[in-house]
Amino acid sequence: MKIQKIIYWVTTVFFCSWMVLNAYFYLTSEEAKQLCRHFGFPDYFRVELAFAKIIGVILLLLPAIKGRIKEWVYSGFVITVISGFVAHVCSRDSFQSSLSALVALAILLTSYFSYNNLKHI
Repeated sequence: MKIQKIIYWVTTVFFCSWMVLNAYFYLTSEEAKQLCRHFGFPDYFRVELAFAKIIGVILLLLPAIKGRIKEWVYSGFVITVISGFVAHVCSRDSFQSSLSALVALAILLTSYFSYNNLKHI
């Protein structure tokens, strides 16, 4: 059980840190504005996505949040990360540019499955 908790917290904190940095980048960087334009997204979507990521991170990290809410947060992040991958691919970006979304998905899924394992122990 201890190793499951370690895996859960390491992957969750790593993923959440990544999302917070990504949200900060979306809110403050001219490069992020250009990236969203490159994807064909309106500028308000960049801001909306940044705030959604911050809210999701808070909900994932709060131990008091359990059950369906946490499941919905994981679902939202899965959709976000897969959509990021699709946006890169459809914009004809290199596979290397798209790869970070798949790495984020792997980390997120590891967090999710270790969370579920902890619920059943």
